[in-house]
Amino acid sequence: MTQSDAPCLALPADLLAAEEAMLQAALAAVGSGDGQRWAASLRFEGLRLLPVAVRLARALIAAGQDLLMVWPDAGAAALARRDADDLKEVIFDFNQLKRAESDAPDTRLLVAVNPSPADYEEFQALCENHAGVVLMLNGRLEDAAVGIGSVARERRKGFVASWQQAYWLQPLEGGALMRCFPDDWRLYRQDPDGYRQLEVLPERPDPDTTAALLAGEDPDSIKQQLSGVDRFLDGLRN
Repeated sequence: MTQSDAPCLALPADLLAAEEAMLQAALAAVGSGDGQRWAASLRFEGLRLLPVAVRLARALIAAGQDLLMVWPDAGAAALARRDADDLKEVIFDFNQLKRAESDAPDTRLLVAVNPSPADYEEFQALCENHAGVVLMLNGRLEDAAVGIGSVARERRKGFVASWQQAYWLQPLEGGALMRCFPDDWRLYRQDPDGYRQLEVLPERPDPDTTAALLAGEDPDSIKQQLSGVDRFLDGLRN
């Protein structure tokens, strides 16, 4: 197996390499039969998502996938149709797709681009009505503003928790985090001579664990300290 055949072996060198790795991970995830809801995310600041989404859709079609692409609003869908005339027949906004699938749910791969917390209920209904696999590109389903109340907990237990990460690439301060299906999560530290793999983790690490590992500290010790602070604050409130 060559390096080009195994895009998960190392951090991508540029955006196009990251897109190729994301494509291969998405194809492996969708074809695995392990679930109906997959997510792929490139967490780069300032990323122009429209050309990324169009290139991904074209690459999936070239790889033999029959697909639909859906955007949350009519304006975004119209821009996508303008920039990808070859895909205009399979590009929808949420309302259009809801009407199209009202009688007979579609079994094609549904590529859902950039749903946000504001789209939560509508997107959940679309996914529950869709008969095929859904691949969510750069979605953000959890809203920090919701807090930790009962609504947020129910969302995490239900729809949000039903998604598996096919691909994730996130630059961090002093490192990077990547997951490329079917591989585990990999945390990289940025050294003077480049990025070096630091940890392989079975699940996505939380921000405290990530920060501790990059700083060379024991994550369990940090969590115990934070837990102690939380108990102290709870005692003051009570």
